[in-house]
Amino acid sequence: MSLDNALWLVSFVAETAVVGLILYRRVWRAFPAFCSYCVWLLLVEIAAFPVLRFFTIAYLTFYLACAVAYSALEIAVLIELAWSVLRPFRAALPRGALVLVAALVFALAAAVWPFAIIPGFNNWPQEWHLLMRLQQTTAILRIMFFVLLAGFSQLLSIGWRDRELQVATGLGFYSFVSLTIAILHTHLTAWPQYSHLNQIELCGYIFSLLYWVWCFAQKEAERREFTPQMQNLLLAMAGTAKATRIALADSAAAKMRKPGE
Repeated sequence: MSLDNALWLVSFVAETAVVGLILYRRVWRAFPAFCSYCVWLLLVEIAAFPVLRFFTIAYLTFYLACAVAYSALEIAVLIELAWSVLRPFRAALPRGALVLVAALVFALAAAVWPFAIIPGFNNWPQEWHLLMRLQQTTAILRIMFFVLLAGFSQLLSIGWRDRELQVATGLGFYSFVSLTIAILHTHLTAWPQYSHLNQIELCGYIFSLLYWVWCFAQKEAERREFTPQMQNLLLAMAGTAKATRIALADSAAAKMRKPGE
């Protein structure tokens, strides 16, 4: 068995174990988007081989469609993580807070998009250039989420036994590896070098999967309440958001009134 086939087999077994543990631990109740993401990865892994072997002409279309869906699911997972981090404080948040969280994630993605350019990809066909830029944008976002959650873990009252940080760690590590490999790819010309780097990237993916297997094999720690500093900050933000919404509503109502009323 070749090294590529061996790594593919290990990744497939690890993906199956992650999905099995997610279902066993009922992680899907709190993280449906992440569960869908893991199941999607497993299904694509199963479908990719027969498509590549028996429908080679259609494989490019299959890959592009899967890559777009993959990026969309990753965005959904990040929104879910951000919303889950606020779990101890959701009751005090205003209605529509989830929409605001999603808007902030998309705003962050829009801010990252202009910088998600790797030299050498500009010469690719337009659809491939956009796809690679989309993938690099989501990779940078995943790294940023991990850094933010790890950096503010004390303030957010989360630790390495909390699912939010566990999910973000696996995504962040693999994203860092894949982003590094993508940059190195632009400086290579020999196919064996590409092949070796792809194997390293797959090893990084396997490491993230094995990390999740280890995490989900254990019970989740009971979620702690936010620190007083974080509660005061969120209360201030919630109050500001509510005041802004009321001001906008009053302004719209004033514009609808007829002169002289």
